[in-house]
Amino acid sequence: MRLTTKGRYAVTAMLDLAYHSERQGPVTLTDIAKRQHISLSYLEQLFARLRRAGMVEGVRGPGGGYQLSRTRSQINIAEIICAVDETIDSTRCGGKANCQNAHPCLTHDLWMGLSDQIRQYLASISLDDVISRKSVIQVAERQDSWASNTPPVLPDMNPVMEFRA
Repeated sequence: MRLTTKGRYAVTAMLDLAYHSERQGPVTLTDIAKRQHISLSYLEQLFARLRRAGMVEGVRGPGGGYQLSRTRSQINIAEIICAVDETIDSTRCGGKANCQNAHPCLTHDLWMGLSDQIRQYLASISLDDVISRKSVIQVAERQDSWASNTPPVLPDMNPVMEFRA
């Protein structure tokens, strides 16, 4: 399966929105673009699709931006990927069973089974499941620090022990 940039960016942007909107209310696409290093115009295209799919809603006026239209636990990763017209498909034929001279190839059922497993797996994971992970929260906090030009406080992964003679 090949997940394109569109699907990856949509999931990343939705995770950013889910994390920040809970803490500060509506989130601007400019803020998401800054934190995630995604083009603002690309985010606008993605969010138009996510809005049509009923996952986000815009809030106008001062302090406006986007917010989730459902709870974090009601939006799953597969749904986000599909909303931006990505397919979760491991076959060469796009699931049409015309891989070899208008007929299924030898491995068609194998790759269809894999596609189904991936789809089920991603459908079983909500935004809340991902955002609740400690490692994801740490990354979001680091990104906030970097986006605000404040030097990040990173945990010391390789502490140096000092010996005195």
